[in-house]
Amino acid sequence: MADEIDYRIFGDDMQAVEIELDHGEAVRAEAGAMLYMEEGIEMQTSTGGGLFRGLKRMVTGESFFITSFLHNGSGKSHVTFAAPYPGRIIPLDLSQHGGEFLCQKDAFLCAADGVEINVAFTKRIGAGLFGGEGFILQRLEGDGLAFVHIGGTVIEKDLAPGEKLRVDTGCVAAFAKSVDYNIQMTGGFKNALFGGEGLFLATLTGPGKVYLQTLPFSRLADRIVVASRSNKGESKGVAGIGGGIIGGLLSGDGD
Repeated sequence: MADEIDYRIFGDDMQAVEIELDHGEAVRAEAGAMLYMEEGIEMQTSTGGGLFRGLKRMVTGESFFITSFLHNGSGKSHVTFAAPYPGRIIPLDLSQHGGEFLCQKDAFLCAADGVEINVAFTKRIGAGLFGGEGFILQRLEGDGLAFVHIGGTVIEKDLAPGEKLRVDTGCVAAFAKSVDYNIQMTGGFKNALFGGEGLFLATLTGPGKVYLQTLPFSRLADRIVVASRSNKGESKGVAGIGGGIIGGLLSGDGD
């Protein structure tokens, strides 16, 4: 049975979630996610159930260790966790979703004590090989609140039975266990080669809730890498050996 916790979400593009704990209540979080905590809260870092559980979390993109924040003081106290990059923090009440929800690797931020973070493998070889996230997803299990971080803007869909949605593979953030997840090829030779969307799309079939993200972390990282390479080229092209300094001055980066 998971602890019952109250929460508040702050911010717009770079959000944080504040968890309110009564005496004896605890919240579990990905290592390094904590922003601040008030008096009476103690940190307890462990593998969260042995070596095997730690290794399973590593497979899903999380750290080997997980940290519990237990309130041992009197009254109420608060601990807050920050999102790792621009996006939204989504609260998931697992008791309203059959005790289970699937999400992309490294989406987990924090959860009430009693919620488990496990490995989920896609059922089909095609989905595993070409699904953007590979065979591995995160499975959140329990009957309490869990918080996941989704990149960019969140689009929430409630699919009817048999209703299908085709999505860029990297933009599938989380979905209910009742949703069927598969991969299909992009139709048409020219679409596949020149459409800019890749060879494969994810197919989600209802019933169930689906969360989509407009800015997958992989896409954000790719844009940063491309931009950094472009900036280096511009700096070197300004004046040879002194290009870095002169280029910075010309571009307005110098003081």
